[in-house]
Amino acid sequence: MITGASSGLGEEFAWQLAGRVERMVLVARRADRLEAIAACLRAKFPGTAVIVLPADLMDAGERVAVVEKAHASGFAPDLLVNNAGLGDYGEFATAEWDALEAMLDLNITALTHLSHLVLPQMRQCGGSILNVSSLAGTLPIPDFAVYAATKAYVSSFSEALRIELAEHGIKVMSLCPGPVKTEFGTVSKRKGSEREMPTNPHFYVPKEQVVREALAGLDRGKARVFPGLRIAVAGMLIGALPLFVLRMVMAQRPRR
Repeated sequence: MITGASSGLGEEFAWQLAGRVERMVLVARRADRLEAIAACLRAKFPGTAVIVLPADLMDAGERVAVVEKAHASGFAPDLLVNNAGLGDYGEFATAEWDALEAMLDLNITALTHLSHLVLPQMRQCGGSILNVSSLAGTLPIPDFAVYAATKAYVSSFSEALRIELAEHGIKVMSLCPGPVKTEFGTVSKRKGSEREMPTNPHFYVPKEQVVREALAGLDRGKARVFPGLRIAVAGMLIGALPLFVLRMVMAQRPRR
């Protein structure tokens, strides 16, 4: 089961997993986009059955319905890719609360709830959970404060869940990419603003590489993957720096 499968990393996960799996569930809000992707997948990979379950994952009832429908259709997931997420770039004080609440609901609550919903079956039959976090989760980022904090939650939650589920043979991994060219940057911009989060173009990693390294890391049982050499090095350096140094570094970060 792949959430946020209508574009970006979610769509790429679908393409790279097709042919490797017998059954696949695609979840996102845009039903027409999901159906188009599913049709292409079925044509290219006839050995992989694909079903589409449109849902607004910010709604708890729809999350429950997605998992129940998957089970009823014989598509109980043994791999959950929690990819759906939102961003909001700009100062916290001037943010629209509805946008922040939606980001919290999707990035944290939906990911946690879906994991909770699929685990009873996984504890009996085995499985894996791949949570899409971010390099941003290792940093306190001005103008991206809530998004970075949600991804810090995802990484921490994944580490703890991995320990809890080890005795059941269930793998849990967090994927922590840096900037990737998807719709995320556009969606993260506020209405009426042209401001996007400043990023170094040398740190961009193609979505194909991000997903390829994620699946390779999952196959090897890794706990966390930072895709791309520069991102991997950045992740190691950030993890080694004292918090007071990170504060000074982030205080000098371009914001306008």
